[in-house]
Amino acid sequence: QKKKLLEELGEKRLPYVTPADADFHQLWKTKYSKLIFRKSDTVPEELHQMVQEGFLTLRERDCFFQDLVRIKGKDFLTPVSRILIGNPGCTYKYLNTRLFTVPWPTEGYDIKYCSPQIHDACKALIRLNDYLHIEAVKALQGRNFFETKEIKDTTVIDREQNFATPLTEKGSVSKDQSSCCVPEDDYISLKNRTSYNLTLLNYMDPLQMLYLKQEPYFGMGNMAVSWHHDENLVERSTVAVYSYSCEGSAMEESNEQKLKERDPAVWHVGLKVAWDIETPGLAIPLHQGDFYLMLDDLNMTHQHCVLAGFSPRFSSTHRVADCSRGTLEYIFGQCELALQNLQTDSDSVALSLKSLETAVIKQVEEIHNEVEFEWLRQFWFQGKRYLKCTDWWLKPMAQLEEFWRKMEIMVS
Repeated sequence: QKKKLLEELGEKRLPYVTPADADFHQLWKTKYSKLIFRKSDTVPEELHQMVQEGFLTLRERDCFFQDLVRIKGKDFLTPVSRILIGNPGCTYKYLNTRLFTVPWPTEGYDIKYCSPQIHDACKALIRLNDYLHIEAVKALQGRNFFETKEIKDTTVIDREQNFATPLTEKGSVSKDQSSCCVPEDDYISLKNRTSYNLTLLNYMDPLQMLYLKQEPYFGMGNMAVSWHHDENLVERSTVAVYSYSCEGSAMEESNEQKLKERDPAVWHVGLKVAWDIETPGLAIPLHQGDFYLMLDDLNMTHQHCVLAGFSPRFSSTHRVADCSRGTLEYIFGQCELALQNLQTDSDSVALSLKSLETAVIKQVEEIHNEVEFEWLRQFWFQGKRYLKCTDWWLKPMAQLEEFWRKMEIMVS
């Protein structure tokens, strides 16, 4: 699709707009309305401080790592360094690489961190997670409420000038108002689609990068992350992204920027309708402490990229990962299922199989492979890096290895 699109474009570049353009708000409202943007001054100052200190702690302790990923059969190191933080026992898979959460402080779990500072950083991120969950629920409720009024009262939209405080912020929607438009089942669905179970943290210093790809369709400049849909998510779930660029006096916005182009000194998020060459793209500047939400199916219908500025930048990207096959609880359950076919005779130490039926043998061997290739190998080829934060994963991995050994005996 990309090749076909680029051939169709030839030497031309598609148009894109920034908030400085007169038609920005109209385009955003009609083609990108499920993108919600918030300026940093809408977030409590105490939360900013906690989270930003957490980012810096993780960087100082070398807790950000480039991932080895596989794209179209080739292996690449990501230009962006990352760490996954989230619910204990959760994993997240992207581009054929499984990441394992550094668990954030969770009631009922004994998590030993390498230092009090690492604990505080993880605690700050679960606080941010809770805050973004509430904001996403409010935004979705607000959409449901205002969509019913949109036809009757277009002036509500016409009055909207500041894209940083979109329609959903025009006074919070009270529970009474939202309940008349959001049935209980829908409300549960909204909560489920905004209950983030992990965050993928990103860090990059563009000035340390020898080479960055150029954005190919619009001519937007250097890309830190190419156009993509986020993968391995619960369907129609919201993605929330908190941005922290380490802006200093040397990184002031360029006064020479042309009206039609984005300022190359400032980080931006780019959006486009997937595989479409009719609709102009968006490039939205990201400053210290701004955040945005991709609501509902926006991640499926649109693609996004991250355009690099000049200063180092952190981001915390909160997701509802599809963990149906990606938690310790799941894989331990699979092991239990496989080991049901192992017979231990009480009179002797001999082991045998209860059933030699093809379907049973096949199922056991599929689980055996899943434990080895999706968990043990994925963990150990990069797993030692997690020890910079916590040793939490070592015990469950030892348990999985024990299950794997028993399955080896079953095969032989």
